[in-house]
Amino acid sequence: MSVTGDAPQTATQDDIELEDGVSLKSVFMLAWRCWPYYRPQLKHLSSFILVNVLMGTGILVAAVVGSDLVENKILLGERLEPLQASMLLLDENFVTTGKINEPPLTDDQRRQVRLAILVLGGFLTLVSLLAGVLVWYYMTWIFQQINQQLRVEMLANAEHLSLRYHNQARTGDALYRVYQDSATITNVLRYMVLSPLRVLAWGSFGLVLLLMFSPWLGLFFLAATIPTYFLMSYFIPRVRTAAKLSRQYNSDLTSRIQETLAAIRVIKASGAEDRLMTQFDRDSQQALDAAYQMRLHTALLTLGVAVVGLSCVLMAEYFMATWAINETPTYLGGSIALVGFAVWNLGAFKAATSRSEDLASQVWELAFLWCTVQDIVVGLRRSFYLLDLEPEVVDAKDPEPFPKLLQQVRFDALRFSYLPGQEILKQASLSADESTITAIVGGTGAGKSTLMSMLLRLYDPDEGDVYINDVNLKEILTADIRSSVAIALQQNVLFAMSVTDNIRFGCPNANQVEVEAAAKVACADEFIRLLPDGYATELGERGGKLSTGQRQRLSIARAILRDTPVLILDEPTASLDAETERRVMRNLAEWGQSRVLFVITHRLSTIRDADQIAFLENGVISESGSHQELLDLNGSYADFVAAELGHGAGM
Repeated sequence: MSVTGDAPQTATQDDIELEDGVSLKSVFMLAWRCWPYYRPQLKHLSSFILVNVLMGTGILVAAVVGSDLVENKILLGERLEPLQASMLLLDENFVTTGKINEPPLTDDQRRQVRLAILVLGGFLTLVSLLAGVLVWYYMTWIFQQINQQLRVEMLANAEHLSLRYHNQARTGDALYRVYQDSATITNVLRYMVLSPLRVLAWGSFGLVLLLMFSPWLGLFFLAATIPTYFLMSYFIPRVRTAAKLSRQYNSDLTSRIQETLAAIRVIKASGAEDRLMTQFDRDSQQALDAAYQMRLHTALLTLGVAVVGLSCVLMAEYFMATWAINETPTYLGGSIALVGFAVWNLGAFKAATSRSEDLASQVWELAFLWCTVQDIVVGLRRSFYLLDLEPEVVDAKDPEPFPKLLQQVRFDALRFSYLPGQEILKQASLSADESTITAIVGGTGAGKSTLMSMLLRLYDPDEGDVYINDVNLKEILTADIRSSVAIALQQNVLFAMSVTDNIRFGCPNANQVEVEAAAKVACADEFIRLLPDGYATELGERGGKLSTGQRQRLSIARAILRDTPVLILDEPTASLDAETERRVMRNLAEWGQSRVLFVITHRLSTIRDADQIAFLENGVISESGSHQELLDLNGSYADFVAAELGHGAGM
């Protein structure tokens, strides 16, 4: 029986209710919650944003200036503006005088301009590629630092939650939240801050430039916002619903994988492989379908927005072509004469067309980003849900130290329930003095492990208190309690490391002499020395190289090595033969002087040698005393012994 063996076997996933709507306000509020995780990287984030702004500005300027140089200067032979000539390192013979009917560039001059553009363009392209790679690496490093901080805090908070939460939550769900949902905090920066800023900057630049060419162009794109609004109103709720289902189903799928691998021996022994695979296939398909639906609605929305945007571009191009043929003056020609667009010409037509297409693509990307935000918001809320859970077990503000000299452990009228209306403990009271072994006995589900969990503060009782000497357990630091109370679990959890490292897992600074002494108390020293490399033997995963009884003795040795004043043994001899059991219990009795030992067990051979037996039934300690005293009562304990003997248990 494990320390949590009395918890409800049917755990419910802590599904969270999400808002039906994701307004801009809620998005900003959620993004603001991320600020504490961004603040440590503020210097790097500021540098990253500044570099991106400079690079983006340079690309925009290069695009506009380059369009005029190619379309008007090289192809049409128009003379260069002074700034253009300076950029290309060309003399004043290439510069326009501003006079009417000035001669165009000669063929040789046009070739020189072309060569200068190729050289400058090639150099700028190489610099841009190198800068892009470095900036991408820099961004990845920053994002990983932020994500790491959130993951660590999520897991740390989960560790501090009481076992009441962990018994009801699925392990796979917590894994998915910590590993997958936490990644959305970096996507907030990418898709809710940086990308929208870039889209708005590029879109605003394109819109302003189009307005400088002609206000009519701005009107076209303003009209396009109406069908775009209706498209987003229809599809966004569907994207959001699919995003919720996708993450919930993938969380369930992760739980299914974890549960399947953890129970692989039972599955194989039961011949349930095909049934489990069918179930896994169904769960996996469900997760894939939800993800597909989210992407389908996103694709349909962005397709609709693209059709609206391109329709506006086509209409605008008709008018721009007409203006270029007639060489109509641009609306603010004087403001953009720097790059030769004072009148509509081929260069102006292509530049305006490029900006209108770019503006349409920015609107398309904005729609795509808003779809992505729906999924990010779901993931963030799932991440913060794990952070927002308040630990039930909290330390006192002015804690008392754990008593140096242990005299007594006392449970006073404990009440506890995992679920409302289903009390496991009901007015359970018990006291155990130092230098004694107390056996906790009762039927399956009686609350034995739950009672011992109170001593470790894995839970706090709903009512009643636990005392160490006369100090309430709630007044002692949880860390001090768990460093003073050792436990050996029935599961015998071992790790793929050496025997020595497994024994000193809870006491990493112990030396080899102390490790071997603990092993001798647990009657493990003899079989360890027979292993190929003795204490240095590397164990397989979960101690697969050892028998169940050997694993159990290593688990006891690990608890003994901690040398704590209180020791809890959960079914410590369930897998041991009678002779080894007697030796282990005799050694524990000698080792346990000045300590308090609790033993959760069903084996009569272990129970009868205890100094005190506490029989737990219906949530209360109904009988307590020595083995013979309880038999003389002819009560519940006597019935328990008779039942055990009737099933062949040895004395």
